[in-house]
Amino acid sequence: MDNPSASHPAIDTHVRSLAKILWAYHDLEQKIPDAVDLILVAGSHDDRVAEYGADLVLRIPARFVVTSGGFGKITAETGREPEAVRFRRIMSEYGVPSERILCEDQSSNMGENIQFTHRLIDEREPAAPVERAVVVTKPYMKRRALATALKQWPGIDWVSAAPELTFEEYASDDVPERRMIELMVGDTQRIETYAAKGFQVPQEIPREVASAFRQLVDLGFTRFVEN
Repeated sequence: MDNPSASHPAIDTHVRSLAKILWAYHDLEQKIPDAVDLILVAGSHDDRVAEYGADLVLRIPARFVVTSGGFGKITAETGREPEAVRFRRIMSEYGVPSERILCEDQSSNMGENIQFTHRLIDEREPAAPVERAVVVTKPYMKRRALATALKQWPGIDWVSAAPELTFEEYASDDVPERRMIELMVGDTQRIETYAAKGFQVPQEIPREVASAFRQLVDLGFTRFVEN
């Protein structure tokens, strides 16, 4: 049971209704092409992203498959190996030959996921430019992943994809609901602040989304909100 306090706010029906507004905003729906040049599976604490990435690789032809990620906000505290290395292992367990997967294990955020993968691909095959690509991430990070990719590697037809899970289905023992909400609140802030810093392309933030964000901040879901 949640223990309500100033530092550990309760998760009730009202909080979930606000969180679902953020979820719906971030969980973009885009059609995945029948074939692409690159499938970039962005590392995280959630192994389901790697499992979904493996399914995508086995269904859609791609010249390059990359797992990208060193240690991020969560795995810096809990991870024992770089996210990209763990994801490559999981994807190989799900049927993707490990030799097909390029591993970029130095990045620590989505911007670096894109930048370092760009550099890796250019080193491998500079004469064959990437024209179509999918970035695979968590459902509630699809909007920011797409906005970042469009800014950090322009000139590509980018699509963001994620495991097909609802808000109610997403939380698990490995991915606690509270942390999920806190991460969504932080990512909502970054939609605006990172665009202002030139890290990603601007995105419209509807009034309802801005209001839900402010209310969740006021309620104390601020672990990943930057001052």
